[in-house]
Amino acid sequence: MDPRQNPYAPGAGTPPPELAGRDELMESAAVALDRIRAGRPARSFILYGLRGVGKTVLLNRIRLDAEARGIASVRMEAPEGRSLPALLIPALRSTLLRFSRGEALRDNVLKSMKALAGFARALKVKYQDIELSLDVEPETGLADSSDLDMDLADLLSTLGKTAIDRNTVIVLYFDELQYVPENQLASLIGALHNAVQEQLPVTMIAAGLPQLIGQTGNAKSYSERLFEFVSIGRLNDNDARKALTVPAENEGITFSPDAISDILRHTGGYPYFLQEWGKHSWEIADTSPIELEDTQRATVTALAELDAGFFRMHFDRLTPSQRNYMRAMAELGPGPHRSGDIANILNRKITTVAPIRNSLISKGVIYSPSHGETAFTVPLFHDFMKRIMPPGIS
Repeated sequence: MDPRQNPYAPGAGTPPPELAGRDELMESAAVALDRIRAGRPARSFILYGLRGVGKTVLLNRIRLDAEARGIASVRMEAPEGRSLPALLIPALRSTLLRFSRGEALRDNVLKSMKALAGFARALKVKYQDIELSLDVEPETGLADSSDLDMDLADLLSTLGKTAIDRNTVIVLYFDELQYVPENQLASLIGALHNAVQEQLPVTMIAAGLPQLIGQTGNAKSYSERLFEFVSIGRLNDNDARKALTVPAENEGITFSPDAISDILRHTGGYPYFLQEWGKHSWEIADTSPIELEDTQRATVTALAELDAGFFRMHFDRLTPSQRNYMRAMAELGPGPHRSGDIANILNRKITTVAPIRNSLISKGVIYSPSHGETAFTVPLFHDFMKRIMPPGIS
């Protein structure tokens, strides 16, 4: 069929044509932000789940819906190796400049900009990846002590008072939050807690891998009371069918029941994979309805594309010893697996492979669902490992 009309949108954070199964979460986030703007208490949100479940899509959708209601956004993504201040400073500067709307900085916005300038100047020596300079003189004694805990609390407090003056909420939208170093994450959580105690309209909606629950708990013991942790997983059968079929139906194309069942079986209901299989099924089929034979051929091309891109990207970041560890995991199946069972496959002691496991968790390719267990953060990765590293290949 005509590729120009193909409605499917596989990609990193690309909005799907049918965002199925997430309405309740989006409404909960909207209610929380509206409550905060009205001066009522509501917790920050942390969305956690495996890769490919649509966390970034949800984060962006919540943000866009909130911006349409006049709620201010500070948008960030944490890459590995960047400090929290280096991420915050340019993002907050952009938000404050939007407040000014091209006019001269008003008093409340100017005070926030001075606080940000002091914050940046004070922390430049400690966090050498801070590159931005601000054309505002800092205010002495405001967020400039060089102590991240104190300065970030001062900064968010000042921003919160600016938000009150403008009848809005400042929302930190933070993707890949698991890459923020734990001591800096503790400072961020502490600053948000301080804003809650002062009843200021500053909050956070973040997304990341499942290890975020443990990381936030380790950073601050009260995290479970400060945040609402929302698990983002695969779609149930009904929502997966809608995500797959509605985009095609909007173009006048249908799937046969057998074709739908085949795609659901291969994708496991994961949103990203549904988009991949939908895209390739559309391109292979000649006419409507898309049949089982079409989806079977689409499986071959979808897996080839995933192996060359989505899966391969994560594989190429691994050292030989890390690849061997992941291959041992794959031998045991999709997981989760006991650490001792993985060590047995490698014919090594748990203590000798523990550093490899820890490094893989740091890279975000595996996580620990519970003590002593290990699982892949990328769905279907165990099958990929078997395809790329047959037995005896290392």
